[in-house]
Amino acid sequence: MPDLSHMRLGRKALKTDTRTLRLRTYLTSKLPPAPKSVDWTKGITDFGQMLNDQLGCCTIAGIGHAIQIWSANAGTECTLSDADILDAYEKWDGYDPSDPATDQGGIELDVLTHFKRDGLAGHELIAFADPTVLNLDEVRQAINLFGGVYIGLSLPASAQTQDVWDVAAGSIGTPGSWGGHAVFVPKYDQMSFTCITWGVQKTLTIPFWRKYTDEAHALLSGDWLTATGSPVGFNRELLESDLHLIH
Repeated sequence: MPDLSHMRLGRKALKTDTRTLRLRTYLTSKLPPAPKSVDWTKGITDFGQMLNDQLGCCTIAGIGHAIQIWSANAGTECTLSDADILDAYEKWDGYDPSDPATDQGGIELDVLTHFKRDGLAGHELIAFADPTVLNLDEVRQAINLFGGVYIGLSLPASAQTQDVWDVAAGSIGTPGSWGGHAVFVPKYDQMSFTCITWGVQKTLTIPFWRKYTDEAHALLSGDWLTATGSPVGFNRELLESDLHLIH
């Protein structure tokens, strides 16, 4: 049984914006059903902690793991340096290394807005749109089309000692009783999803996803388009047109 109680989290409360685009708007009738299982991890065995063992920078670490996945599938895996992660944590989440009290984590929506505007260590976010969290077919399609989804979890205390994250009874199973966490999810099958956190893969059961996942974002990255081109059945042109209207 693991003991993850010492691991850092760092996702602040869910923030919504009525301007956030919905993924379903851009999925067309030409889109075939998502495969029963998808795994974009490309055999990567060490994703690295991305400083999330020391700081509450999971909102940045999740982006770092996404870049690993995208770049590995584009042909050459890129792992961001700790300096890159720290720089983004300072600029995007307001962390000041000289003041430990500023190690307060970040908000996923704000991080994505910064990522789209500024890029990260030469990596580009073209756009993002949200699948419906509890529509698992839509979430699986997002993972299939874009190499993964960036999600927010209200983790229960029970997750601190579970090999596989599953729903637990009692107060230790209360959403958020451990805290908020941001992760990237590049893998699924019909029984579970798999995220990258603290440098390793962690499996989430479907009931766990339904109870504790409260935000999900599909990210269209420059790295991913290099590997796959624009996905068939996804209306990228409409998405980019809509982005111009709201920014």
